[in-house]
Amino acid sequence: MMEKYVKLEGISKAFPIRGGVKYALRNVNLTINYGDKLGILGRNGSGKSTLIRIISGATKPTTGKVIKKMKVSWPIALQGGFQGSLTGLDNLKFICRIYGVDWKEKLEYVKSFADLGKYFYEPVKTYSAGMRARLAFALSLAIDFDCYLIDEVVAVGDQRFHQKSVEELFVKRKDKSFVLVSHQPSYIEKYCNRFFVLTDGVLIEFKDFQSAWDFYSRQ
Repeated sequence: MMEKYVKLEGISKAFPIRGGVKYALRNVNLTINYGDKLGILGRNGSGKSTLIRIISGATKPTTGKVIKKMKVSWPIALQGGFQGSLTGLDNLKFICRIYGVDWKEKLEYVKSFADLGKYFYEPVKTYSAGMRARLAFALSLAIDFDCYLIDEVVAVGDQRFHQKSVEELFVKRKDKSFVLVSHQPSYIEKYCNRFFVLTDGVLIEFKDFQSAWDFYSRQ
């Protein structure tokens, strides 16, 4: 069986600003093996979302490379890929076509999980932000990935949807890999087995959650 992993080698990401550049990530080296559950703590602006987007392939690094030997999701609940004039159903068909999946096999799951009722057949541009988030979450989970990228999205929706999302991500997919970036400690402590802090674009790994949290709390 082919070994499954994702490897980041010398990843840096710079953005131009007035008078120079700002580095969101600085020489990040990381290997994610199948079954790893990474929790990354970081304050707002620390580079968390940039890291997730680079792993997914949505953003290109300035330097370095990403080697993917397993199937990696887009950032869970990412809404930027929606075509607003298409219905929820049409967006499901489009994503399934990209991944070579029969949309009919995923239809009932997405309808049930997103819980949009008749709006599933209406253009996405008519949705509220919460409805778009629920659809995005359902579509993210409809495709079977080896590694899921999670960017603060377990807070999406009401309490019932929140609990359903946690069950789908962390319980039903407990054998999968995931990367969870957050500034909240509870999910990282409970569900992760590798612990990191991202600070000023530098990714630091710690031996356990408490060590990571102590360091993060001093930042």
